[in-house]
Amino acid sequence: MFTLATWNINSVRLREGLVARLLKEEAPDVLCLQECKSPVDKIPTEMFSQLGYHHMVARGQKGYNGVAILSRLPITDAGDRDYAKLGHARHVAARMENGVVIHNMYIPAGGDVPDREVNEKFGQKLDFVSEMRDVFHADRPARSIMVGDFNIAPREDDVWSHKKLLKIVSHTPIEVEHLLAAQDAGDWVDVTRKDIPEGQLYSWWSYRARDWDVADKGRRLDHIWATSDIANAAHGSRILRDARGWEKPSDHAPVFASFDL
Repeated sequence: MFTLATWNINSVRLREGLVARLLKEEAPDVLCLQECKSPVDKIPTEMFSQLGYHHMVARGQKGYNGVAILSRLPITDAGDRDYAKLGHARHVAARMENGVVIHNMYIPAGGDVPDREVNEKFGQKLDFVSEMRDVFHADRPARSIMVGDFNIAPREDDVWSHKKLLKIVSHTPIEVEHLLAAQDAGDWVDVTRKDIPEGQLYSWWSYRARDWDVADKGRRLDHIWATSDIANAAHGSRILRDARGWEKPSDHAPVFASFDL
């Protein structure tokens, strides 16, 4: 069995201490980070190694994007893909010794206006997710886990108000439609919702809210999916909401799942 966590850290160097705290207190076997905002050679691997995380597969760039997979278990680099040809470090994959491939994804946020005619970033987001769908259609994944900040809250109970967010980027019908098509193409199971099928569930709260905890206007943007051949091995899903209240936090909370594989 192993436990996996995913967390948009919003700068791995700025929040090195928070990553260390998570690794010490929660001790997932694998931690996938997004928005590392760092070249790979500047990621603070020494500290992670001291905590037992001797393995890392990552893609990075200065100041933006960046994805990393830290592991206590041996992993090997399984490549990456430049989705939508953006030239961004938004995907990396690692293979575990049991053959399971972990994909760490950071889907573009998409800007503020949900219209690709006036907002190039929204178009890039839709193209990114469409390419995910096409890749999964062409080469159906097996024994795979895909995690990350998908920047889309698909279900009505994945946002604080379905009605008020229908025209807000991250919950618009076209984004949800694109994400569900990608999910269907890869026969992916939303592990978090398999384990927690009912009720409001969030992993992101805006920095703009004066008291994020009381206002609780959250969205579930961070996901753990597994291909259907291994999805039944997944259990124990949870979101570590408390981490959003740590000092100088990321605006995202870590999402966890365990796998009996």
